Amino acid sequence: MSQHMTPEFAAAYRDLMLYGFRNEAATTRKVIAAIPEAQSDYKPDPHAYSAKDLAWHIAASELMFLESILNLKFDMGGAQPEKPETVAAILAWRDSNLEPALDRLAAMPADQLLTPIDFAGVFNLPAFMYLNFLNSHSVHHRGALATYLRPMGTKVPSIYGGSYDEPFKMPERAEAVA
Repeated sequence: MSQHMTPEFAAAYRDLMLYGFRNEAATTRKVIAAIPEAQSDYKPDPHAYSAKDLAWHIAASELMFLESILNLKFDMGGAQPEKPETVAAILAWRDSNLEPALDRLAAMPADQLLTPIDFAGVFNLPAFMYLNFLNSHSVHHRGALATYLRPMGTKVPSIYGGSYDEPFKMPERAEAVA
């Protein structure tokens, strides 16, 4: 293990990644919430996930990554949560599970963050390094889901800056006080 991977480094990295992921998670929520229930079976291609299935994949995999880091083990063959029937139920499930898992990870002892975790025989990295996978995986699939929205006849929320449907607005500036 590198001399730079100290418990303090791992904790600082975790805190930085959790701050960023919480911001991304709020944006991901907006994209999932934009799926019209009546169009939730939309697929851009026969080989693609439906919008609802992609929303569930995002929500379930976010929790799987967090729980795997917390448990210091990836259990790829473990029991899967039951898939909710509607987009609203997927959001409710995500809302009730995501924040508590993030809070538990924020409280995880720094020395445990250095524990190597095997990821299906492909990676064997310190636990904290999987936070980048969590974020990248979620953002990747959110981007795919965002491309479904306009063809489904709904509005695309702002993601990084404005969209046609939700233009960027400059925040009002407070006047400088002398």
